[in-house]
Amino acid sequence: MRISKVIVRNFRSIRRVEIEASSFNVFVGQNNHGKTNFIDAIQWFYTGTGDIGAWKNSAAGADEEISVMLEFSGVQEGLAQITHADNQTKLRNILGNSDAMQVKRTSSKPKDRFLYNPDKEEWKKQPCGTDGPFNNCIPRFEFVEATKSLKDVGNYKSTTPIGKMLGGVLAEILEAEEEYVKFREQFEKLFASETSSIKQKLKEISGQVCRHLTKQFPDCSEVEFMVQEPAFDELLKNFRTEVNDGVTTTAEEKGDGMQRALMLAIIKTYADQRRDDALGRSFIFFIDEAELHLHPTAQRQLKQALLELADGHDQVFINTHSSVLLADNHDQQSLFRVAKEAQGETQIDKIDSSPKKHEVIFELLGGSPADILLPANFLIVEGPSEVEFYKHVISRHYSDQVEIHVLPANGDDERQRQQVTAVEDLLATIDRRPIYREKLTILFDKPDTGKEQRFEDFKSSRHHANANDQLFVLPVHGLEDYYPQPLREQTNLTNKVKLARYMGLNITRRDFETDMPVMFRALEHCWANAYKD
Repeated sequence: MRISKVIVRNFRSIRRVEIEASSFNVFVGQNNHGKTNFIDAIQWFYTGTGDIGAWKNSAAGADEEISVMLEFSGVQEGLAQITHADNQTKLRNILGNSDAMQVKRTSSKPKDRFLYNPDKEEWKKQPCGTDGPFNNCIPRFEFVEATKSLKDVGNYKSTTPIGKMLGGVLAEILEAEEEYVKFREQFEKLFASETSSIKQKLKEISGQVCRHLTKQFPDCSEVEFMVQEPAFDELLKNFRTEVNDGVTTTAEEKGDGMQRALMLAIIKTYADQRRDDALGRSFIFFIDEAELHLHPTAQRQLKQALLELADGHDQVFINTHSSVLLADNHDQQSLFRVAKEAQGETQIDKIDSSPKKHEVIFELLGGSPADILLPANFLIVEGPSEVEFYKHVISRHYSDQVEIHVLPANGDDERQRQQVTAVEDLLATIDRRPIYREKLTILFDKPDTGKEQRFEDFKSSRHHANANDQLFVLPVHGLEDYYPQPLREQTNLTNKVKLARYMGLNITRRDFETDMPVMFRALEHCWANAYKD
């Protein structure tokens, strides 16, 4: 059973957001743009607790409420997890044979959750009474916050994953262990037997206490100190985790990266154990800043572990700033871009194409070409206008060709860096790697007057690129001067990016290849040099 759709209304920075979820979901965006708000909204759906008054979106009207709606798939499997026959019948009377279920919680009645009846087309309070029985139907929610520590997961408590794993399983095993039975008998003999020296000493002390107590309360006739047989839970209160990574220490003494990795490993093991249990429910893991304290190699290993979870019965949602966690593609992965609009409202849009994903990596996260994980090929251009133009031309006329990553060299318009300097900055991470060096293509505008020497110096310093015909130069100083004149005269657009979009959407293949030959040859060079799958 999994979440198939989420609709959040009027929660903090979220006015209205609707997404369709897969088994592995990655949310990427800058800080303070609403990624955590989205997770908090789902957590509120599960718990129903929190300061509702402080959470309402400031643009929402007085008659508008906070609402979080989750649609679940695989419902018939979830219904089978409800052990109470009456509750199961009540839910089946609403859902029938449907394998989908819509449930929502609203700020007007935050203690209740409402179930949609598809036959009557109406919302009704979920019929199981309290949240507890109903929660046995839906997947278990597990939120690993960025601030969550190993103590929240790895210390023995009834509410922690470690406590839940050890408490029930090991206690049942111990009850059948001969050595444990002997331990209990020995404990009773030591602390409860009338002939025990410990028992005698306790009686002596309790008698003294009783004599002092009767001076204030004459009716008090006896005080007895008794040592109860320790329950298994009590035995584990001094539980600790040690890790040997060359040096054996407690887990709390390890570095932040090791602690976070261990925390996630414990949660994964917990999920594995619950899945092995015939009565166990599937899990939905929400992990905030999944890459926290992990170097790139560890991040990739983490992603693989989470993908294994998602490949089973569980579901994963992660927030990240790491290009490593979203660079490679997987069938079960969905990528969402989280951004605030000008009015401060959070929007969440699904990234459903490679070009858009690369825009996220380079523009939003500030990634490097290495983060795209070759094999691949690059076409480095001056700025966003060239990227926009190429994007539409390629998708319209050359979708059957091998994929090309078109990267802007001077993506930071605020600093207005010179093109050659911008290209050098972009090349810094790949120029030391021959496997990258041979695969990229660079398209320059014609250097402005007085900048020719700077360009010649660049060509000299990148002799291999010049010698291998990897450098292409437009015959004009800017892309807007290179468009076919008849098409250019059909619009009065002055914004360079909007003009590029218009040209890319309207230019014919013949006109592009004939009238813009330098840009076409740059593409041909990319296709000829690209790694092939």
